[in-house]
Amino acid sequence: MDSETLSRRTLRFVNVAHALDHFVLLIYPTAVLAIAAQTGLSYGELIGLATGAFVAFGLCSLPMGWLADRFGRRTMLAIFFFGYGLSCLGVASASSPTSFAIWLCVLGLASAIYHPVGSTMLVTHARRLGRDLGVNGVWGNFGAATASGVTALLAAGLGWKAAFVVPGLVCLACGIAFLALVPGDGEGGGRKSGAAAIIPVSRPVALLVVFGFAIVAGGMTFNVTTIALPKVLDERVGDGLPLALIGSLATVVFVFGALTQLLMGRLIDRYSLPTLFLGLSVLQPVGLAIAAASTGIPLLIGLVLTMAALYGQVVINDAMVARYVPAAYRARAYSVRYFLGFTVSGFVVPMIALFHDRGGFGLVLGIAAAIGLVIFAAALGFFGLTRGDRARALAAAE
Repeated sequence: MDSETLSRRTLRFVNVAHALDHFVLLIYPTAVLAIAAQTGLSYGELIGLATGAFVAFGLCSLPMGWLADRFGRRTMLAIFFFGYGLSCLGVASASSPTSFAIWLCVLGLASAIYHPVGSTMLVTHARRLGRDLGVNGVWGNFGAATASGVTALLAAGLGWKAAFVVPGLVCLACGIAFLALVPGDGEGGGRKSGAAAIIPVSRPVALLVVFGFAIVAGGMTFNVTTIALPKVLDERVGDGLPLALIGSLATVVFVFGALTQLLMGRLIDRYSLPTLFLGLSVLQPVGLAIAAASTGIPLLIGLVLTMAALYGQVVINDAMVARYVPAAYRARAYSVRYFLGFTVSGFVVPMIALFHDRGGFGLVLGIAAAIGLVIFAAALGFFGLTRGDRARALAAAE
């Protein structure tokens, strides 16, 4: 197989894997509404069972770059597809809080594979970095956007177990197709035109610290918003909304995140990353503050602004790793990037349960808005630290 064909096929499966990664991880936050109605357990108790999944999602991402370097990226992505499929079937078989917690933890372990491995594969095979990052981001957002709606429809029509069984079978089918159609890692047909030009920096340690704060804070606001979204809409848009309508509204909010990712993908190829990062970082605290203080349509506007900022930042952060980290260290850099973002943010699940019980989602979203201010401060610091290097960064981005 020639390198061009291998790159095209690899990118397609990487995009599908990104969609499945976010889709499957967000099944439970919507399905939990149906599970609560069936079991009589509280939302706070049930959502807390997902803590292990989101902690594993981040914690286990740390060794994935090393494992990919050792056993091959193709092997790891195949394990992702099959591991995700089997864990979905396992959650569907759960019948007690303990079994839910165990299978959700296994699901989180499988989900941890994608981002370090898939991001490295994407950068390796990309023809135009910004465009391909944007498209890949849209696939991930499509998975997150449709998770609430599809889960709600399956749970309402066939029961909550079907909401896990159907995606599980899709994951297994994708794994079989991936092994059949992608014979190896390859060097990437788009390597020459798509390889990221490394941007030299004068203060790398300070940049790493600032970037680390942005990653941790961004991971927390990302998980607070995406996990709580179905329940926020249930409580603050209108009481007594059907589950299917709640899922559909959540999907509409996620769509705006997808549009932002497409825009950011195009802008990354034209403008400097620090400038784009700073401009986008303003939207998170503003959107979360609006959502925290309002209900109905104003709440939806705040959530749309927040989702646009959240998903736009994902594309920018991935581009930063590609532009500032040499290729030999990129897989491990993505592992650290997602380890920082997802491990700390995994603890927002019990935080949501705790603060929801004490002050409702006004308190939860208010705290998230304060965390969003940390992202803005980090973006401001990153912009200041790279001011002297901006001319070279802009030349590389173009």
